[in-house]
Amino acid sequence: MNVIETSGLGKRYGRAWALRDCTFTMPEGHLSALVGPNGAGKTTLLHLLVGLTGQTQGTATVLGGSPVGSRAALDGIAFVAQDAPVYTNLTAANMIRLARNLNRSFDPPYARARLGELDIPLDRKAAKLSGGQRAQLALTLALARRPRLLVLDEPVAMLDPVARHDFMATVLAAATAGGVSVLLSSHVLTELERVANYLILLSRGQVRQAGEVDDLLAAHGQPSLEALAMTYLRETQTSEVTR
Repeated sequence: MNVIETSGLGKRYGRAWALRDCTFTMPEGHLSALVGPNGAGKTTLLHLLVGLTGQTQGTATVLGGSPVGSRAALDGIAFVAQDAPVYTNLTAANMIRLARNLNRSFDPPYARARLGELDIPLDRKAAKLSGGQRAQLALTLALARRPRLLVLDEPVAMLDPVARHDFMATVLAAATAGGVSVLLSSHVLTELERVANYLILLSRGQVRQAGEVDDLLAAHGQPSLEALAMTYLRETQTSEVTR
């Protein structure tokens, strides 16, 4: 089953296309890295897939054929935005209660237990938590929805190396033990190298390559995901400049 399937997907703001003619699939059970330079359209693509905005052209389905934005899609997808949004004036316990009330499916005991394992105090306001702790709180709230697909937009961009490593370890554990498919956008290619087994390359608003990491490395003769991404994106940008 494909947890994501798009055909000719595009999004235009005024006369400018942020995303255009994107066609790719993401099979179930993968931890997929969405890679591309600034302005490539990564956040636009993620917002389309989780139903935060509507497409201008093309189609997109998730979780085996559910239209993006449908009830089935919304119930099965959890999304953590780049700034790991939480209400800074609420405690972690209050955030759990709020999430329980706002979601049709939510597991408060799991959320409380996970925060306890991370030594994140339930009675402490989010404003008093470190950046890494706030990111883990946002991730915990997302995982407590028991999603089939977890979508993360640059979740480690503002974290120090230790917090970044811990966060990615949690994501990997959720993907392997919890059976959650993950789509993760990040500029930190060294962290993606440890966890991703599927790669989606985005450049100038278009998907340039998508597939299993091992297959792509073998096909392009590259030693690592980072080397493959950097080489392919440079070639793409150079070819477009010389047109």
